[in-house]
Amino acid sequence: MTKPHYWRRTSPALALAVLTAIGVIGFADRIIMNVLVEPIKAEFGLSDFQIGLVNGLAFAVLNVVLGLFVARLAERMRRLTLVAIGTFFWSLATGATGLATSFTQLLLARIGVGVGEAVGLPSISSLISDYFPPHKRASAISVTQLSPPLGAFIGAAGGALIAHHYGWQMALFMAAIPGLFLAVIVHVWVEEPKRGQHDAVACLDEVPPLRSVIARYLSWPTMRHMLFGSAIASMVGLGLNAFMASYVMRRFGFSLVEAGLMSGFVAALPASLSIVGAGIVVDRWAKTNRRSHALVPAITLGMAAPLFLLAITRDDAVFAVVLIGVAALVQYCYLGPTFATFHNMLHPRMRATGSAFTNIIYTLVAGGLGPVLIGGMSDRFASQFGNAGEGLAVAMGAASLLYIVAAYHYWRASQHIEADLARPIGVES
Repeated sequence: MTKPHYWRRTSPALALAVLTAIGVIGFADRIIMNVLVEPIKAEFGLSDFQIGLVNGLAFAVLNVVLGLFVARLAERMRRLTLVAIGTFFWSLATGATGLATSFTQLLLARIGVGVGEAVGLPSISSLISDYFPPHKRASAISVTQLSPPLGAFIGAAGGALIAHHYGWQMALFMAAIPGLFLAVIVHVWVEEPKRGQHDAVACLDEVPPLRSVIARYLSWPTMRHMLFGSAIASMVGLGLNAFMASYVMRRFGFSLVEAGLMSGFVAALPASLSIVGAGIVVDRWAKTNRRSHALVPAITLGMAAPLFLLAITRDDAVFAVVLIGVAALVQYCYLGPTFATFHNMLHPRMRATGSAFTNIIYTLVAGGLGPVLIGGMSDRFASQFGNAGEGLAVAMGAASLLYIVAAYHYWRASQHIEADLARPIGVES
């Protein structure tokens, strides 16, 4: 029988397509449980607290902790093997969730999804950085950043549709299938790229210590300001998205289906266009101005704040939704340029760890604080205005002003990026 490695291809386009598809399916498998809350609650008689454990804590805690450990492992071994194993495992766990007959089984299955994603996802950005040279990385990494908007839309819309016709178990069984196929495809057809093949830096046999990676983020001004700016932008974005459906339901009387479709389309379509578009613009502009990686996010995040504030204060539903969509076109432009800059400033043996480190920051700050911040402000403003819709609108508008703070950090990064890009990216620097 022909050895598997004979089938593998070194095509950057193939690697980008397969790894992006894995990221999309991973996010879809993560988010699908959000639309299955009511039928699962009815099936098992669960409380909202138990649902919170299944959809949040059970997934996140081990995912964050294990993700860093696996990233350190990925600096030493074949990364695509980890991607294949993780993808296969989390897909099996997604299907196993549909077989659960008790809360404990449901909880364990969701923990399995988190473990699988912790194994399979941290290496993706590192692999893409070794497939593409620095002047193309913003575009390439921007494509991989389509995973959240596309995955959220597929998981929410597809999961709801299948569950409506065939039940929540079938929705989870169907969600498991693409990942099983992709795990085989990435193992059989995608070749591991040589580390640092596009970087003018010596390959290391020893993996740099974790403290060296974290120190790079905190001591280089560009990376420090981009880390702060992107964490703030992610916190605001996730917080706003968490309450978008509730906002149009309370403010304009949308039904649950209408609110779900609106929030899905507004989050997915404009974000997908802007994420890819920003990466292309940055790579082209960088040929004449290397500050573009920081200036594009600074400009677009500065635009996002007034656009969203204007949208959230409109009394006309159509006008508000259109403006929210326009705001979505600019509020996610920071993703590709940010991750590309991080990888351009990290040694190839640091990149998987760097991705895991930033994931920890985003999970704790963005995923943890964003919804809590807006929810807390909404409760307070609702008591002042005597109207839950008005209170939520004010809270979301106030939170959107933090985009200006994020834009400021990217502007500060633009003042240092040329000097930092000129530094050697060796471990000792």
